[in-house]
Amino acid sequence: MTVENEAIWIIAALATAGVIIRPFRVAEWIWAVTGAVLLVITGLMPGAEAASAVMKGMDVYLFLTGMMLLSETARANGLFDWLATLAVNHAAGSTTRLFTLIFLTGVVVTTFMSNDATAVVLTPAVFAAATKAKANPLPMLFACALIANAASFVLPVSNPANLVLYDGMLPSLGAWLASFALPSLLAVGTTYLVLRFVNRGTLRAACAPQVEAMRLSTGGKAAFACIGLTAVLLVTVSAFDRPLGLPTALAGVVTALGVSALARQSPFGLVKDISWGVLPLVAGLFVLVSAVDRTGLVSLLAETLRKAAEQDSTATSLWSGTILAFGSNIMNNLPAGLIASEAVARAHAPRLVVDNLLIGVDLGPNLSVTGSLATILWLQVIRREGEDVGFLQFLKVGAIAMPVALAAALGARVLLG
Repeated sequence: MTVENEAIWIIAALATAGVIIRPFRVAEWIWAVTGAVLLVITGLMPGAEAASAVMKGMDVYLFLTGMMLLSETARANGLFDWLATLAVNHAAGSTTRLFTLIFLTGVVVTTFMSNDATAVVLTPAVFAAATKAKANPLPMLFACALIANAASFVLPVSNPANLVLYDGMLPSLGAWLASFALPSLLAVGTTYLVLRFVNRGTLRAACAPQVEAMRLSTGGKAAFACIGLTAVLLVTVSAFDRPLGLPTALAGVVTALGVSALARQSPFGLVKDISWGVLPLVAGLFVLVSAVDRTGLVSLLAETLRKAAEQDSTATSLWSGTILAFGSNIMNNLPAGLIASEAVARAHAPRLVVDNLLIGVDLGPNLSVTGSLATILWLQVIRREGEDVGFLQFLKVGAIAMPVALAAALGARVLLG
């Protein structure tokens, strides 16, 4: 390995560690951007190549922008609080029923609005609902974290990592559902059963049978309708095999402006409350991965994957998906997905291999709290609410939930052929 390659690896490793660990409580995006800038100013990464890497993520930026606008509009107009309160009252004093309703709400939100919406927007509403119901909030909070990943390959829009792995060339909606409907069902179902099992003692306790009902505002109703229309739009766009970024961004802008006008509120308040740092974070990670590619790692992985797939594509899909699932917890699933995307593109890997890699990169982060951006943001949210979940505490649950769901999903995809 040359000195230049060693320097690239050191900078990339330190930047990625900063994103995951957040030393000195410095925001994740600052570490990623600092690493990218260092690569350019030291001459390890040509400026033009870095700019090209940033532009490669345009569809992801647009997708995230639209989803954040939709989510913040819904939050600001009380939609998620209303849904959570509705769940409490329908639970009728049963903590198990409340847990199930929250889990199902998380499935719906993740499926149609992405895992980040579940982790960032639904989580505080769930905490508030659990507190009102006088129930232990931790099982409900864990449900938000794990379903954000377990349901993130139900549809192409359920996770930005899906856009990354397929490099903007998503399968048609029909092909997607044929590949992932059964694996998703099994991933969601096994995750639910594991969470029910590990929290069985807590869930036996009773909770408040009723809390004060909320009246959904006009803005909340409009946000609900816009989210529904956006879901239909994105499913339609996906069915025609078109990029999802621009339609999502436009839907988010129209929803934010329209609902704000209807509620007679300034849209600038929505914009101010959004965590925009996720965009430079993703851009920085694109540059870091592109730099690592210059060291020859991706070419080596691609060649290994190509040869293995030629010999036995079924076995390759299983071990590669499993390795990527666990590897995502070491380096976070976004850069792991970016590397996998480059490798499968060069290896011309069979569809079965690519699909199981997607399952690995989406589902793998349920092992640890550092596995995905969604779970990192989830941890920040619950800390603001006065709760905390340590690395080992999350791992105790994830070490059961993730491998069980992963084995079921990967096995189901292989059986589908």
